[in-house]
Amino acid sequence: MECRAYCTASAYPIKAMYERFKQMGANVTLYRDVIHMAAAGDMAGDIFFFPYGSTVFWGSNIESCVSVLEQNKEYEEQPVDEIEMDEFTFLVGDAPKIVEDEIILPNNDVLSKLAISHGLAQSVKLGTFESALRKTFDHTKHIPEDLARHGRISLSRKEIRRKMGELFLERNSINLHVDVLDTPEFFWEYSELEHLYAMTANYLDLGSRVEVLNQRLDVIHELFEMLGTELNHQHSSRLEWTIIGLIIMEVILTLLRDVFRAI
Repeated sequence: MECRAYCTASAYPIKAMYERFKQMGANVTLYRDVIHMAAAGDMAGDIFFFPYGSTVFWGSNIESCVSVLEQNKEYEEQPVDEIEMDEFTFLVGDAPKIVEDEIILPNNDVLSKLAISHGLAQSVKLGTFESALRKTFDHTKHIPEDLARHGRISLSRKEIRRKMGELFLERNSINLHVDVLDTPEFFWEYSELEHLYAMTANYLDLGSRVEVLNQRLDVIHELFEMLGTELNHQHSSRLEWTIIGLIIMEVILTLLRDVFRAI
């Protein structure tokens, strides 16, 4: 059977979604801040909605997944430019493991699926951060190159301020949400299931990916500071030339008045 994880937005309003699903008569349960929906009919399977904009489907085909995401588009807060998705197959076996994108569950219990879903949901969320940083690097990589080649940044003060604003927004957007990549609080209550989450996080290499993400955020911070320094340098240079111009004008006026008696 198929398992898919998507990240479509910065966040979902979980409480509002939960109340709406209940009003519609859906079979839903709230596990801390995660909604579980037991789907039926063409969308048979289990669906988990996470507050940071990720959804994990167990047992639904791709058409059903897309249909559910479309139906819940109104709840997407700050939709992502490109939807992040991971695909797996799953079955129930003797011992839990993940091999070549096949998840082997210890049982068909909802909580076991939720434990693994936490790792899958974090992975696609991390994927949106990675994509955003890649775009940021692509748009700003010429800046340090210009500095290395020409000893200065070939941007106007207005352009530098705009770049600083973009970097600040990108860095803050990720910093505000990076805590979703920590071990979920769900496992404070269900510690016996944490090994399933750890297995998933290890397979998806979440630890090293988060470390690389933090390193890239540090690079953005350094670039932000470099732009700030360049902005200050441009401002100082302009002040220096203004002062030099005023001194020259003062000298000329003094010569005209005291030497040439022109004024």
